[in-house]
Amino acid sequence: MNNATELEEMAARHGTDKHSTGGHCYARHYARHFASFRDREIKLLEIGIGGYEDAAQGGESLRLWKEYFPKAQIVGLDIFDKHSFAEDRIDIFRGSQDSNETLDHLTKQYGEFDLIIDDGSHVNAHVIFTFNCLFPSLKTGGIYVVEDLQTAYWRNFGGTSTDLDAKYTSVGFFRNLVNGLNHREIVRPGYVPSYLDLNIESIHFYHNIVFVYKGDNSEQSNLLLNNSVPEHLINFVGGE
Repeated sequence: MNNATELEEMAARHGTDKHSTGGHCYARHYARHFASFRDREIKLLEIGIGGYEDAAQGGESLRLWKEYFPKAQIVGLDIFDKHSFAEDRIDIFRGSQDSNETLDHLTKQYGEFDLIIDDGSHVNAHVIFTFNCLFPSLKTGGIYVVEDLQTAYWRNFGGTSTDLDAKYTSVGFFRNLVNGLNHREIVRPGYVPSYLDLNIESIHFYHNIVFVYKGDNSEQSNLLLNNSVPEHLINFVGGE
């Protein structure tokens, strides 16, 4: 059985919605991006445990990741009390993903994570806030995942289907980060790259899900020097 098929079957068996007949086709993408982590001693954070305010509902994804990553420490964050789902290698942390205090306590307790999955409120402002807070606590070489990007187009979640260039939606925010991948090519003398410019190595979009890889992005331009066009290339590149 290949890795994608195995994860698909695990996702279905644990009752998650991450498989092809459960509502989303995320499992095959997770299998592709998470395979290299499978047998490592990692820490995985998943935001959103499921079941809303019902303390007896949820936990399906946490159990999926526990099985898929046999050496991992799994941490689940939820705004509701989900402590009944704590077990060996699964910790439960209660708090809101849009709270600086919650996220600060979380990272102080657990340190850096290898994998972070945002399957929480899906409110666009929350998604962006949480990413900005937690991406620095992702290990270099780690992956940050955001599920259910469809809410970028839904008004009740702070999205829009009219202004598709809006940077305040989750899709708009992550799409804009692509410019950071190419920050050395921006013709803007004196441009100072941001933390995200320098530490996002690649971004992979699929239907309703994005994978952001953390890594060194200090590769220099093949033509520009410090975001300036050398004089002998002005006619070729053009200026601003």
